Amino acid sequence: MLKLAVIGAQSLMGRELVELLETRECSVLPLATGPTTKRDEEGGLVVFAPVPALLEGLDLVILADTPQDPEMLNGFQSRVLDLRDSSEAVGEPLPLSGAWPGGTTRIKLRPALEQVLAFIPRLVDGITDLGGVHLRSVACFGDRGIYGLAAQSRAVLEGVAPDETLLGYRAAFEAIPQMPRGSLTEVRIPTFHGDILILNLRGSLKVKDAPDNAKWLDKPPTSREVAVTSLLLAHYAAGTNQCATLTLGFDPILWGVLQPTLRLLEL
Repeated sequence: MLKLAVIGAQSLMGRELVELLETRECSVLPLATGPTTKRDEEGGLVVFAPVPALLEGLDLVILADTPQDPEMLNGFQSRVLDLRDSSEAVGEPLPLSGAWPGGTTRIKLRPALEQVLAFIPRLVDGITDLGGVHLRSVACFGDRGIYGLAAQSRAVLEGVAPDETLLGYRAAFEAIPQMPRGSLTEVRIPTFHGDILILNLRGSLKVKDAPDNAKWLDKPPTSREVAVTSLLLAHYAAGTNQCATLTLGFDPILWGVLQPTLRLLEL
């Protein structure tokens, strides 16, 4: 049985991780990022204050959030999976396939979008050019995104100006285009979960069978459908002159975090 701790178990991603790992016959120690509160002790998931001594004898520590004690992991000799934002995460980049590589003690998560783009050749072969639009939900911000959009939505429905402090922009009932980065334009959309990629492909295209963690659909996926599955949902529409439209739906947490975690740990 794998013995591990999740630091940041009180966060949205942390809660999802603990619940999933406990179904896979793991011994999971849910830790907060700092001293616990009465709410932590009485919540649906009881979390404990992070003390270095609690990590003794564990096989793995998962960082879902940053511990308040910067020396929390000092002296920890086993593996660390760092799922924090890429600006904070430390370690070798997440391998795109296979289990935890031998000789590596620390791995950091790749952004969900990067994982999806690297996954595309497993769905369609012969692509020579790619561009499109990424419809991005607030799930990428974790709890901050959920609470921020909920608060803004209530404010708009009550007829007052929403507070943009948590998200840094107005998300409620707004679609916010961002400047194109490379071949993709990002549009931030007012949904909690479920990202959509609408891609224009060129080349000698050939559709492949979907791998285990993906599924072909007979129509483009909606953000609502994506939000309740850990699969990558895909739709292919052939065009003319070696062109096609590939629509991909994925949840940044369910598909972008939980799936690769289970793969890495061979659970």
